[in-house]
Amino acid sequence: MDTTVPTAPTDPSAPPVLTRVDAGTGVIELNRPRALNALDLTMVRLITEALLRWRDDDAVGSVVVRSTSPKAFCAGGDIRAVRDAGVRGDEEAVRRYFSAEYALDLLIARYPKPYTALVDGYAMGGGLGVSVHGSAMAVTERALLAMPESAIGFFPDIGASYFLPRLPGAVGRWLALTGARISGAAALEAGLATHYVPAAELPALEALLLEGAPPAAALDRFATTPPPSELAGRRAAVDRCFGAPDLAGVRERLAAQEADREWAEETLAVLGGASPMSLRITWDLLLAGAGSSLEDCLARELDLAVRTAREPDFHEGVRALLIDKDRKPAWSAARSATM
Repeated sequence: MDTTVPTAPTDPSAPPVLTRVDAGTGVIELNRPRALNALDLTMVRLITEALLRWRDDDAVGSVVVRSTSPKAFCAGGDIRAVRDAGVRGDEEAVRRYFSAEYALDLLIARYPKPYTALVDGYAMGGGLGVSVHGSAMAVTERALLAMPESAIGFFPDIGASYFLPRLPGAVGRWLALTGARISGAAALEAGLATHYVPAAELPALEALLLEGAPPAAALDRFATTPPPSELAGRRAAVDRCFGAPDLAGVRERLAAQEADREWAEETLAVLGGASPMSLRITWDLLLAGAGSSLEDCLARELDLAVRTAREPDFHEGVRALLIDKDRKPAWSAARSATM
């Protein structure tokens, strides 16, 4: 049994992932609050090690993943480190990171025991990788989910090319191409989340889970019907516009969208500001992923991630949004990574 004792999240010496077993429940706490729990390679390895340790341990019946941060579950992968490696031309470091992260995503998806993610706050990119692939994902009214990679010259990865095309209608395309941030209520409506739990009830749910209660029963006890989400009344427009046969068609339908004109114009502006390379890669990935297994999707994403990390658009996108934060990327017109 794992006997690691949780360290106070304000302790700078605390590890970035805390693990323990309570009453037969394996607990994984993401504990890198200053970075909003962005997953670096150390965190990926620590989570993987815990899951492998518990997988064949009869004393562990289920797993719960949570955050020690009140602001974020996990705001994504450590993309700045990937960019640094890409700029150096260190392809092996890039491959090492993404190989470990995607292997973790697959481990979660194929985990033989209940795996419950409690998402309160930001869950973006890699944060969805360690939540959406589990058997249950509970979200609160403070949850904010997104796959924002097109804004940094990258593409939705962590198996997104598998799960996004399987969302209802064209919601997956809309999320992938625009990087739209959605609420917990919208995540439940879209099929990303499995349960909606008010934030005020989260401590009681956690306590019940850590007492060894069956996860399904505990979630059913505290889950409620969410309020109408921002998707309410907009699904038809999303499905129509993003159900177009190609990217040009998406823009044409948005330009012609009469109802919810403000949303259509804002969406066109977002697409206009995204990396053209990213939009093209994302479109092709989702098309391929719709008919592929998760294993095939992750393998395809790994190959593409290594190549994309060399690209000027990726280096520029991370610079503009995460380093200099001027939000003015100068996208390259040069030949870019393709499928």
